[in-house]
Amino acid sequence: MSEQLRATFAKCKAEGRTALVTYVTAGYPTVEGTVPILQAMQDGGADIIELGLPFTDPIGDGPTIQGSNTIALQNNVNVTTVLDMVRNARAAGVTIPIVMMGYYNPMLIYGEERLVKDCREAGLNGFIIVDLPPETEAVKFRNFCVNGGLSYVPLVAPSTSDARLKKLCGIADSWIYLVSRMGVTGATGKLNDALPELMKKVKAASGDDKYIAVGFGVSTRAHFQLVGSVADGVVIGSQIVNVIRGASGSEPEAVKKYLYEVLGKSEGSDTKGEKVTVSGVGKESEPATPSQGEALSSEVPDPEILPSRIGEFGGRYVPESLMDCLIELEKGFDEAVRDPEFWKEYESYYPYMGRPGHLHLAPRLTEYAGGADIYLKREDLNHTGSHKINNALGQVLLAKRIGKNRVIAETGAGQHGVATATAAAKFGMKCTVYMGAEDCRRQALNVFRMKLLGAEVIPVEAGSRTLRDAVNEALRAWVVDLDNTHYVIGSAIGPHPMPTIVRTFQEVIGRETKAAMLKLTGRLPDAVVACVGGGSNCVGMFYPFKDDLSVKLLGVEAGGHGVNTTMHSATLVAGQKGVLHGVRTYILQDQHGQVLDTHSVSAGLDYPGVGPQLAEWKDSGRAEFIAANDEHAFEGFRRLSETEGIIPALESSHAVWGAMELAKKLGKGKNIVICMSGRGDKDVQSVAEELPTIGPKIGWDLRF
Repeated sequence: MSEQLRATFAKCKAEGRTALVTYVTAGYPTVEGTVPILQAMQDGGADIIELGLPFTDPIGDGPTIQGSNTIALQNNVNVTTVLDMVRNARAAGVTIPIVMMGYYNPMLIYGEERLVKDCREAGLNGFIIVDLPPETEAVKFRNFCVNGGLSYVPLVAPSTSDARLKKLCGIADSWIYLVSRMGVTGATGKLNDALPELMKKVKAASGDDKYIAVGFGVSTRAHFQLVGSVADGVVIGSQIVNVIRGASGSEPEAVKKYLYEVLGKSEGSDTKGEKVTVSGVGKESEPATPSQGEALSSEVPDPEILPSRIGEFGGRYVPESLMDCLIELEKGFDEAVRDPEFWKEYESYYPYMGRPGHLHLAPRLTEYAGGADIYLKREDLNHTGSHKINNALGQVLLAKRIGKNRVIAETGAGQHGVATATAAAKFGMKCTVYMGAEDCRRQALNVFRMKLLGAEVIPVEAGSRTLRDAVNEALRAWVVDLDNTHYVIGSAIGPHPMPTIVRTFQEVIGRETKAAMLKLTGRLPDAVVACVGGGSNCVGMFYPFKDDLSVKLLGVEAGGHGVNTTMHSATLVAGQKGVLHGVRTYILQDQHGQVLDTHSVSAGLDYPGVGPQLAEWKDSGRAEFIAANDEHAFEGFRRLSETEGIIPALESSHAVWGAMELAKKLGKGKNIVICMSGRGDKDVQSVAEELPTIGPKIGWDLRF
């Protein structure tokens, strides 16, 4: 099966032509229409087909393929469906090689060894996995491929370093997919002018025994000819999806006609695909195939820092174009945190941020709860109104240190966006914030605040139009401008080192809490409580207490309409292990590895994943995680407002409810500290809108 891929390139080379590699998303526009499209690709002159396994969160793809993924998922396409399509295509006479292209999580959930076995049986020839770099799991997956006779095709990018390029080329067993330009997939109408030099670089690293196919941006015959003059193969994807989209019921004919145009063939040309076998190609034109052992032993030692894990969680599961930027970021961050001058500068802005923070007893809330004394760690009093400024200011200083002059950010409830816009304004940096369109509606006040601070706010209309989609769009945008842009991620999520960076700048919460409680009470608290979305305030509060085993760590997730429904965001309570947004952690997903939509009355907790540190604490038992429903959050919101005169953010309200419940269990003589992650100014309108529905459920008859 992998031999057929090598033989196909060898045959094209022997015939003096460039191999044409075509892409289509399986199940787009219909499940029934996929096999006829594959037949049309073969009949139109394609030499190899990439069949896309759809995924809910394709961070390496542009709007065209995002859209085809969405429709395919609406058509209930999954791994099993794709395998059936390949079997049917083979039965219908499609003989050219087919590789499965997609993202890791659906393959991981299906089972990697099982996947390779079933793909071989169905007639697939190999895999291209967008977000599985050649460390850790990739080595294991490639072992399965080698043992199963299938090919593992690595991707390389213009940003790939020389050392990493040598490693990637060393593990290729049939061909190498070269991403021609930075950014996401899409037919832009313009090619990378530096492509010839880039090809020379990759060819020098790969040697003469590896074939190179180039993709991204190819859409016309002129493009095909230009790229084909330097490459062994040319990949066309987004433009084919565009052709299918505009075909209105005659998709196979439109695809075939388009490929004829690309190849410069007439309707009468004989372009029917021919099955290519190793025996049909002269040995002098067939590249040598390294064994698995040879490929591994030939890899040069990686001089760069390897992805960090927290137990089994963490890592870097991102498109290759982001890998070296993340390595650069890790090195810059490691140097910064070891430099006393960096921390001196950071702490010099404490008065600007409102630090050191305040901690005090909440006597009337304590009395109402009836049990342990409840203390409040007042991150809501920080400049911009939440804990987010701790991380945003630190990351903007880091961005300056590593030579970036622009920052981007994602935001859900808007507090991180406001904090990032604030820090960017403080230091004269350009700032762009991505925010789900639904969150823009829910948090219109924060959108206005960001604009007042000089930031550009881009509403994200894709998907559920919430935080998860904002993260997707920010990652896609970042890869376009890596040279001058730093992505200030707001929660302890994402690929390494992002969760570590956020945790480090948020640890001030727990450190101050520990010192303040020792000063006020002479001992550590019996428990600390924080709300959990992605986990930034929670990990910041918990981390300094991680070795103080007498201190209970309680995280409160958004239970939405209940964890027994699909309308919640309780990832640690109800999720499964998987990969999302570059990190292995717990996520909310279905049985096919597709990420589920979430719900919370709080925009800031409306996320289907969680940071790797919290995932490890769940598995180790160091922390406990519970879910608070929307009604519970409103109860916390109401009680803190009425007993202490403090209107909390809806995120923090989840923690308030969890702390009241815990106080009853612990009883008098114990101490609890709640991380008040933000204030509720931003949520008053949302509460007013939801009150007629939720108010009666908790006996809150508030008349306006």
